[in-house]
Amino acid sequence: MRVGVGTMPLDWGVCPHWLFERMKRLARAISLVIIEEFGIEEFLKRISDVVWLQSFGNVLGWDWNSSGLGIVTLAALKEGMRGLETETGVFVCGGKRVSRKTPQEIERWGEFLGLSGEKINKLIYASKMAAKVDSALLQDGFKLYAHNFIFSKNGQWTVVQQGLNPDIQKARRYHWLSSCLQDFVETPHTGIISGARVTPLNLTARESRENKKISRELVVEEPKTFLRDIKLISEKSNTLIRQKRISGFTEIELYDREFHWHPVLKEKFDLKRLKKTIEKAHFLKPENFENLLMTEGVGPKTIRALSLVSELIYGARPSYEDPARYSFSHGGKDGTPYFPRPREMDATIEILEKGIKKAKISSREKIEAQRRLADVF
Repeated sequence: MRVGVGTMPLDWGVCPHWLFERMKRLARAISLVIIEEFGIEEFLKRISDVVWLQSFGNVLGWDWNSSGLGIVTLAALKEGMRGLETETGVFVCGGKRVSRKTPQEIERWGEFLGLSGEKINKLIYASKMAAKVDSALLQDGFKLYAHNFIFSKNGQWTVVQQGLNPDIQKARRYHWLSSCLQDFVETPHTGIISGARVTPLNLTARESRENKKISRELVVEEPKTFLRDIKLISEKSNTLIRQKRISGFTEIELYDREFHWHPVLKEKFDLKRLKKTIEKAHFLKPENFENLLMTEGVGPKTIRALSLVSELIYGARPSYEDPARYSFSHGGKDGTPYFPRPREMDATIEILEKGIKKAKISSREKIEAQRRLADVF
């Protein structure tokens, strides 16, 4: 099972009504069979698998290499399952244009199920945290514009959200799964694939642990020192590499190749706004980095400023390694990035085939869906 990030060419346009209606019917029919045959937990696992969701979207009739596959497939799933939530025990929230309404949808379904306020808040927290991590901790140049939160009546959940980068005409999809998650702020994606490599600020990596530790300490213990240092860095960023000694800095060796692409030095900070955010966080005294990240007002720029001071002043270098990995669905015959794994391929095909065969749709629709599945594999 691989869940994580997939990268696709960025497409424009809308899904034709006639196609969406058929995708909706197929999504409903196949999903009902999967839930009945394999259970809710397996259904959520499959949705969280980058390759499986891609295959599912292909079977429904969407272009295999389009950025719209994830968004349209999940929209078809949400509409297809509408009215069947009580029967299936699966609740699909969010989407593209309604991503910001996800917490309200979670709360509404939680109250409908009679969940306690604590359980509802945990689900809402998971939704918000996933979005915050993929925008503030994994700063890869892809701006989030779609967010889906799918959960069961037992409290299991999966997140599928998508970001776009107009400069390189790519979209990237992020997958989360509650049963695989051990830490929101460290390696939350349990398997990542991508077709486009970037050089992000990756604070989700284990290598960034010390950088995050110092960032929190700067907020809790030394906000005045941090604000002084970031002001100095902002003023001296053009001459920092060339100068041997600058008041307040430890003399360290820095290589041009790193700062050629350094993602923080390229932007100017709003120091007044940053001061207000840091002082608020200092007042709240977050117990850990996760609490700091969820502080209102703490976003990508605040995190980048803290990370920069932690690196330049205290030598705690974060990771700039892209966690995404290139892959051909189930590997490649030449072993790039690995040789095909028959069991994984068989499991993907078996579940989709069974869903198609048992789905309550016309024979023609079944034949066309099976043909598309055969084209994928």
